[in-house]
Amino acid sequence: MKKIAFIGTGNMGGALVKAACKAIDPKEVLITNRTLVKAQELSNQLGCCVAQNNLEAVKNASYVVLCVKPQVINGVLEEIAATVREEAKKREFVLATIVVGKKIADYTEIIGLKELPVIRTMPNMPAAIGQGMTIAARNEFVKDVQMQEYFSLMKESGLMEEVAEDQMNAAGNLSGCAPAWVFLFIEALADGAVQTGVPRKSAVKYAAQTVLGAAQMVLETGKHPGELKDAVCSPGGTTIAGVRALEDRGFRGAAMSAVTAAYEKTIGMK
Repeated sequence: MKKIAFIGTGNMGGALVKAACKAIDPKEVLITNRTLVKAQELSNQLGCCVAQNNLEAVKNASYVVLCVKPQVINGVLEEIAATVREEAKKREFVLATIVVGKKIADYTEIIGLKELPVIRTMPNMPAAIGQGMTIAARNEFVKDVQMQEYFSLMKESGLMEEVAEDQMNAAGNLSGCAPAWVFLFIEALADGAVQTGVPRKSAVKYAAQTVLGAAQMVLETGKHPGELKDAVCSPGGTTIAGVRALEDRGFRGAAMSAVTAAYEKTIGMK
């Protein structure tokens, strides 16, 4: 019996597989994919094991993580439902998922087992380099020790935090979508630097490292971002002039609108 299995090894699934293989012996990690060649390539790279199909993955792991596209998740759940019910009756079994827009109750309903322990997660792109922010929720059938163990299995993906499920869409959209907006911000900063004469390659590096350092300061100091911003803004200086330019163009309002737009899109997904 393997410790954890992943059904789906796309970009995010593959990133989580890599994280698990760093956290535990890769031989304890089982993976499968619709295209087995892709799973085999990842196995060759990491040393994890390959299941020939979804049912084999379910039968041979304590934690099974669904990493498939939202448009195919129902079909996968219907395929594995009977096997999940059988395995859950015989031993401790936890189903986890990274699929957007589906509630825990949807999984237990389709599987046909109300008491099934389910962990719903929303990781983000930086998990691929171990700097992710994953939001997670569970139903009442997931024991504390199981939640702790799952977090331990995924610890190499970055930070993880548990929230109530009714907070998943709001918190998960922030962490899940914001990397794209931050990339856009970094690109815009670099564009501005290029306009003032900085070579493109250097401009991107300076902007990215600056954003990284600023984010780390927020996490490590625990100070409010506004307090840290104020510390950089000297009276009559260059920084406050830039802040004024951003505010004149609705910078904070635009950022807030991005978060709410993503949230509204998510809650409209079925």
